[in-house]
Amino acid sequence: MADTSNSVQPPVVVGADGSQSGLEAVEAAARVAHSRRCRLHVVHAFTWPLMHVPLGPSAVGPSEGGLQNLAEQTVSEAVARARETEPDVLVTDEIVTGEPLTVLAGQSEHAELVVVGSRGLGGFTGLLLGSVAVHLSAHGHCPVLVVRGRQEPTGPVLLGVDGSPDGSAAVGFAFAEASHRGVDLVALHTWNDWTGPVSSGPGDMMPLVYDTDMLRDEEERVLAQAVAGWHELYPDVTVHRRLERSFTRTALIDGSEEAQLVVLGARGRGGFTGLLLGSVSQALLHHAHCPVAVVRGSLSKVPATAGGGR
Repeated sequence: MADTSNSVQPPVVVGADGSQSGLEAVEAAARVAHSRRCRLHVVHAFTWPLMHVPLGPSAVGPSEGGLQNLAEQTVSEAVARARETEPDVLVTDEIVTGEPLTVLAGQSEHAELVVVGSRGLGGFTGLLLGSVAVHLSAHGHCPVLVVRGRQEPTGPVLLGVDGSPDGSAAVGFAFAEASHRGVDLVALHTWNDWTGPVSSGPGDMMPLVYDTDMLRDEEERVLAQAVAGWHELYPDVTVHRRLERSFTRTALIDGSEEAQLVVLGARGRGGFTGLLLGSVSQALLHHAHCPVAVVRGSLSKVPATAGGGR
């Protein structure tokens, strides 16, 4: 079959570390690269040169031993898994000297998406789920997909709507993923008795008692405005708006049981107040039942992939 990858378009980057979790991330990254018709770039962070230790095989050991050979074997296994998963995707690979977080953050400057597993070994030893997700969400230059939860999850894409300007990139990413995957999009926004309208200016006092109906109507407006206009860009995506009177992390974790991907912005307000690499994102990255994508920033232009991917 013809290669559907575009070598000019920024690649999907996946961190390869030799672990089972890492190989699951490679499979997920290959599927994303296929759906986006772009190249998959497999990267291994090689920390040992920084420690000034011998990299070649031992004089008394097998010729295929040694840290350099181990790194090359790790990358070769990841590349083979990617090609087995999606034979039509162009796969490239690279061993980069450096510690994992710095390497992946650097790779994100020229990537469409960075994909990582939920645990690490080898070149990503000690790379706990929270550290990689939080670090890349704070310092990366592209969306970050953390692969966790069910194997080959099914269901819709679940979008956590926060109503903030910085959340627009997450909305666009979620619509694009739903289109690429050929599934529905569930846009979820939460509210509760402690969520109130934003003050109109300095010195404004927040009311001590809220009109519940008015508050619910306001949050419904926030949800509607967040997804407004996107259907014109992605007419193939069916959107289900869901407004829940609940705590955000609880609603999203529960919703992830039936979703194949959860998409979050890196910061929020309203139903997602204080979501700056904080409690909600941490909770989802540790407890979601499916992969989680964290998207930073706002959209400066219409996505080039808009227009239907089914």
